[in-house]
Amino acid sequence: MQIPVSNPDPFITIMSEKAESIRLAYLEHITALARKVPLKVMLGDGTVTDQESFDPALVRQFFDGILKKLPEWENQGVSATAEKDLRRSFIKFEIKEGNYLLSAHMSLQYHALLFYKLDHRVIEIQKELSDISDMITKLQVQVGPENDKIIEQKLRQEGYQTLDEQKLFEVLFNREDITQDIVKSIEVSHAEHTKLVSNRDRLFGELDNMLIEVYHTTPVLIDENKMIAAEEGCLCNFNLEYLKNNTRQGNINLTRISDQTKTNLLALLDSIIKILKIKILFISKYF
Repeated sequence: MQIPVSNPDPFITIMSEKAESIRLAYLEHITALARKVPLKVMLGDGTVTDQESFDPALVRQFFDGILKKLPEWENQGVSATAEKDLRRSFIKFEIKEGNYLLSAHMSLQYHALLFYKLDHRVIEIQKELSDISDMITKLQVQVGPENDKIIEQKLRQEGYQTLDEQKLFEVLFNREDITQDIVKSIEVSHAEHTKLVSNRDRLFGELDNMLIEVYHTTPVLIDENKMIAAEEGCLCNFNLEYLKNNTRQGNINLTRISDQTKTNLLALLDSIIKILKIKILFISKYF
């Protein structure tokens, strides 16, 4: 049973009210933590543009702080997922109360966009890459004919004059010494091409290191369906399940929950409300 939920049962109604209080306090935190700050970045063509971003590390610190305040709840720490430009940070924690299991899920879903640092070196690298690309293209046009000449000259030196493709293959296959000499000659002949390719790869690596991620989200509460649909926002919900033979069951007979268990479950939600309210008083410490 997901909480909050519309249910006339007095106990579930109170649980839903407390869960909704947690959701609103949680949203208040996320709104503050995901506050965007302006920054200037560079596009691939060297154009400078204005963007806004927030720091996801603050959200992860916030999640970690909640878990540390709830040591009696089982959890697997702060988790994160990344699929293309979609990111999600989340925590899941649960606690057993009698034959019932109360679990919580808090998460923030956001997008990450790639830009270049505001650095003139980006433009310099792109100019160098453009020049190298032109030189490589010109050299590649020469590669085929030059290779043919090297092979032909080497075969003549070894006494092979005219060979069809089949005979040529047989000679190169059986005469490893000739093959190795040809490979070495080609490598020497195309040293400039090899050097250019090496420089190109180095520059691409340097350019990749100048990429930065700009993060964007919308501080609104969403449900699991919207999260699956890759919408931005935060999720906060609870589930109450019945444990039977270590198997979770969502269908619960509310009349069978003892008064003491109900009291304890409500107290567990109160403990989360208390933690979030305390943190709100010190929300400025994150900035």
